[in-house]
Amino acid sequence: MAIAIAKARPAYDPRMNAQVRGAGGTSGGIGQFLLGLCMAVAGGYLLTTQVTVTSSFWRWGGTNAFGLSLVPLLFGIGILFFNGRSMVGWLLTMAGAVIILAGIITHLDIYFQPTSLFNTILMLVLLAGGIGLVARSLRAQ
Repeated sequence: MAIAIAKARPAYDPRMNAQVRGAGGTSGGIGQFLLGLCMAVAGGYLLTTQVTVTSSFWRWGGTNAFGLSLVPLLFGIGILFFNGRSMVGWLLTMAGAVIILAGIITHLDIYFQPTSLFNTILMLVLLAGGIGLVARSLRAQ
């Protein structure tokens, strides 16, 4: 009866001795990346807290038109229930979904709340500077 002895494997991966890469697998700095990410997130947060978004009713010719935008979607879904491989059904369903999404986006009113020039410059510098640092850290140095 022969006993097979397994060859012991090293406790570490020999590839671990390879040079450690920075952000994005390049030789860029992880510190720059993290600082830029924090700056971009802070600038984006400060900027978006100054924005008010409201919506208005869907109007077409003076009447509410949201129900009209559902027609292609409902016809497309109906055709797909009849025949799941129908190209017309898929096109109507996709067109209806795009019409509804476009209608929602076009009926949004976006306002920037009044703030001081200093706060506006601070928000934009944090956002743009953070994005610049992130991009710089991803470049090989």
